[in-house]
Amino acid sequence: MAGQDVSGGLRDALIENLNNILSPQAEVRRAAEEQIHVLEVTEEFGVLLVELTLDRSGPLPIRQLASVLLKQYVEAHWCTESDKFRVPVCPEHAKAKIRELLPHGLHEPISKVRSSVAYAISAIAHWDWPDQWCGLFDLLMAALKTGQEAPVHGAMRVLTEFSRDLTDQHIHQVAPVILPEMYRIFCEEEKYGIRTRGRAVEIFSTLANLICMMGEYNRSLAKNLLYPNLPAFTQALVKGLQVPDGFTSDSGLKKEILSALTVLMKNVPKQMGQYLGEVLGPVWQTLTTSAETYVNTTVNAREDADDPVDSDGEVLGFENLVFTIFEFVHALVETTKHKQLVRRGVADLVYFLLLYMQMTEDQIENWSNNPDAFVEDEDEDSFAYSVRISAQDLLLALCQELAEECGQGLVVAVGRHLERAAGQRAAGDPAWWKTHEAVMLALGSVRDLILDQVAKGHLQFDVTHFIQSVVLADLDPNLSPFLAGRALWCGSRFGQAVTEEMLDRFLQATVSALNHSPSPIIRVSGVRAVWGFCDYLKGSGRPGALQAYLPAILDGLVNLATQASSEVLSLILETCCTVVSVDASFTAANVGRISTLCLAVFIKANNDPVLVALVQDVVRELCASPACSTTLQTKFIPTLASILNASTDKVPPGMQAVALDMLEVMVRSSTPPLGEQLVGVAFPAVLQRTLNTDDNSTLQNGGECLRAYVSVAPEQVIAYRDAEGQSGLDYVVQVATQLLSPATSEHTATFVGRLITALIRHTGDHLGDKLDLLLRAVLSKLQGAESLTVVQNLVLVYAQLVHSQLEGVLTFLAGVPGPSGQSALHFVLTQWCSKQHLFFGAYEEKVSAVALAKLLEHGVTANDARLQGIIVQGDQVFSPEARMRTRSQRVAHPEQWTQVPVLIKIFKLLINELANAIDSNMAKDEEEESEDECWEDEDEEGHANGDGTLASMFAPCAAFPGYDADTVDDEEDPDAVNDPLYSLDLQQYLTNFITTFAQHPAFPACVPHLNPHEQEVLQGIGVQC
Repeated sequence: MAGQDVSGGLRDALIENLNNILSPQAEVRRAAEEQIHVLEVTEEFGVLLVELTLDRSGPLPIRQLASVLLKQYVEAHWCTESDKFRVPVCPEHAKAKIRELLPHGLHEPISKVRSSVAYAISAIAHWDWPDQWCGLFDLLMAALKTGQEAPVHGAMRVLTEFSRDLTDQHIHQVAPVILPEMYRIFCEEEKYGIRTRGRAVEIFSTLANLICMMGEYNRSLAKNLLYPNLPAFTQALVKGLQVPDGFTSDSGLKKEILSALTVLMKNVPKQMGQYLGEVLGPVWQTLTTSAETYVNTTVNAREDADDPVDSDGEVLGFENLVFTIFEFVHALVETTKHKQLVRRGVADLVYFLLLYMQMTEDQIENWSNNPDAFVEDEDEDSFAYSVRISAQDLLLALCQELAEECGQGLVVAVGRHLERAAGQRAAGDPAWWKTHEAVMLALGSVRDLILDQVAKGHLQFDVTHFIQSVVLADLDPNLSPFLAGRALWCGSRFGQAVTEEMLDRFLQATVSALNHSPSPIIRVSGVRAVWGFCDYLKGSGRPGALQAYLPAILDGLVNLATQASSEVLSLILETCCTVVSVDASFTAANVGRISTLCLAVFIKANNDPVLVALVQDVVRELCASPACSTTLQTKFIPTLASILNASTDKVPPGMQAVALDMLEVMVRSSTPPLGEQLVGVAFPAVLQRTLNTDDNSTLQNGGECLRAYVSVAPEQVIAYRDAEGQSGLDYVVQVATQLLSPATSEHTATFVGRLITALIRHTGDHLGDKLDLLLRAVLSKLQGAESLTVVQNLVLVYAQLVHSQLEGVLTFLAGVPGPSGQSALHFVLTQWCSKQHLFFGAYEEKVSAVALAKLLEHGVTANDARLQGIIVQGDQVFSPEARMRTRSQRVAHPEQWTQVPVLIKIFKLLINELANAIDSNMAKDEEEESEDECWEDEDEEGHANGDGTLASMFAPCAAFPGYDADTVDDEEDPDAVNDPLYSLDLQQYLTNFITTFAQHPAFPACVPHLNPHEQEVLQGIGVQC
């Protein structure tokens, strides 16, 4: 009785506070919300919310509010593994009661309440199905089979989320039941509403995609689960696509149908071939008829759109259907079997794409008021998405897959659109310019294709005439600032096709846009044009054509930068980086002004990583020039040193870390010997800040900055002395030791391995006893490391030493005790072997794999007892019925592993690295290659001739084909780029190494330990087991 009284009192208090939350008085609402947070921690809170939600006699506002709180409660208190979890966790007895009551809410007639219940069930099922809620699936199927709109809709809402969480363990039981039900619901158009039928298609699409993804590892899955349902469902989808909009169809349903057909097209193109004839007609009709609607309702806003609304009241925009059509055509074009179907109609397709590429009135209004949005949305790498961008993406895909046809089709479409625009203009249509703008956007986007085909004589198109008659004429800002801006951009894209006179007109217009235009759109477009002209003229060896305009260009960029916000400023800095690379004498004469701009941006926006990175790009260009570097350093370094020397409470958070990053860029970009400002002022400031901070970012960046000093100017680091006579090298070792201290956060050691490797490589002869100190510190940090990044970074210190000082590092590790009483060599190799398959980074994988190969070579040729006696984990042991396991199963039955000698484990790892290298190289092959073609057919050369001793068989890295030290990537770590291993062809190296090892007497002992996959890899390179 007392328990019932408490529960009743809690219920009354909950209802009272829910009512108060709905109060118009803010103070009452706030007090009620605080009380709800107090009640939330009680054990029965979730159960009471369910009861209030399901109480049909209760007030609707209270029920709706309770259902919303229930959703939040499940997210926060159901499972400790949830990202949104807050204590306490819901007790098990309350969970059981909630699972018992909640499914009744699927029959709720009020859709908003029903939807909230469905969401809560989905959220619970994510954690509890099937182990704790094994009956849920049967409940959902029963709700579907009632045939009533409410329970069917509720069950469908749950299944939409439910189907996304299915694994290969459950798909066999679930798919054969769900797929026929989804087909039935979709086909019964008189019984179920459009949105419910659309959800059925969505669930089918999700399951089909999951089955096909899982089918990559189990080929029978799609054959058994999907193919039996495919003919009937596909025919129904094709038929549904042909139904005109009305009571049984609308753009929202067609969007779901096309999404499903796209999934099938990508995953089972062969099976879809027989239906494409029926699909393409309705798709083409929808695309073409929708174009007029889109232009009238969205581009020119002359009609109101009649968009459908889903069951949650969300508007299903007409644009979503257009996106889906483009995605379907995209999939069609990228499928080798069906590409030909598009080829014949490319010209017409491109014509309609240009209609969809026109600016909309909403975009014009938004961009006119917000130049930042204009820059962001119109950037070629924009994350924004719109019909305009989607049409542009499809055009680029067509040009890539059907280059010749697309080039010709685009020229035809351009001609048609120019005629249409002329008619619009003659008729007084103020929107005619949008057609010209879209035409220039399209041509400029595929410039390389157009110019290449014209040069080869494959395409008849007078680019110069087009520039003269259309682009130059459209430079008039009175027509439209967007049109004039696009004309500037288009002119800069086609520099190859303009005469000297036309080039001068464009450059004059560009300078005028930058310095005199009142329109921010034209000024921003002028910045883009500057980048285009500089890039072209520099690349074509004609930078002198810009010389007369550079002062005005720099004036315009600097003046615009002083009033620009972030996105526009990013564009200006990106353009500045190109401008300063055009004319060295001009840049040297103006380096003070450019440095001042960069420093001002750095100080103002040091918390903006994009702007800081762009400032660094300009700084790199200036540092690379001896005529500019001294002035730049004079401007920058006193400020950077002041920031580093300041107390942390006197500078904004993170600013010191960013200053260290900037100094690293300056050091890396400068030609040694480094100037006095970098060594005498900046270097001691870096040392003191890094040694006297507990901020992880500052420690990391300080370590990386010092690595740059050690790599670029090791002699100056060694020669540096402070007032007490302590050397720069002593200080750098102190920093490395601090980064490795067990007392500091693990993340401070993320890059410390690189610093230590640089110290050993560049100052090894001067380290003396400090090397032993550093290696012990690395070992100590590795013992406590949990993050893969940190473990990899520390292990690679020893891997690098294997390359340069094999005997020395083995002696050191064998002579130091590890954490479990065995040697440190045993500990390091155990860590290395257990994590090698997880290591990442192309260079890092090469360093590690080649080091392992050297260890294996040494171990078998020298018969080194220090390696022979180490036993590590081999392969994981799986039970015959093993599948994906739940959390509780993993706790009850831990993983089991075989035990093998470390040298055999290393050989297995090398085979795995070879397989990864082969897969990586195969992924770069053309997509037209047959899926059944496998790597076993690849070249099997590289067999060793065998002369008895393995050591004489192993060639140095540089002896292997594909080893080219000149092929570098500027984005890579500079120290890595300078390492000969960087350009090693790992597949070729490992193939030669393994085929050579297979002839050694040690090889037969490895064979019994190889699993079937490893044996298959060996057979693929001609090694028989």
